[in-house]
Amino acid sequence: MITQEQPLKCEECGAVIPENDERQFKGQVICEDCYMTVLSPLKVCDPWAAYCAKSFSEKPGSQPDLTPVQTRILQVLKETGGLERQELAERLKLSEEDLKRDFATLRHMEKVRAEKRDGCIILSLS
Repeated sequence: MITQEQPLKCEECGAVIPENDERQFKGQVICEDCYMTVLSPLKVCDPWAAYCAKSFSEKPGSQPDLTPVQTRILQVLKETGGLERQELAERLKLSEEDLKRDFATLRHMEKVRAEKRDGCIILSLS
């Protein structure tokens, strides 16, 4: 009797891991994307990143290169005046993790901020 092996799944996100692409981290078998996330955790409040982003943008003739997702985030926030994170992620068809990463980058550039409105955390333009 031949048994078919079950595909290996990431213990963090549940994605199927291609053969020989699994990573070990703290006793878990995880995919490469999750491995990169745990190796470079998101830092929303990073004074050094904010300083670098600001000083680079102040150089004559320099414009920050925004990704298409970052550009769309700014457009949606301008159109709406601000949204909760989950609603913004749904509108942009992004995972909350992907939104957090792009939002952190925009925050370091001082283009966006998070604020409390009526007891909710709202993402908005700075």
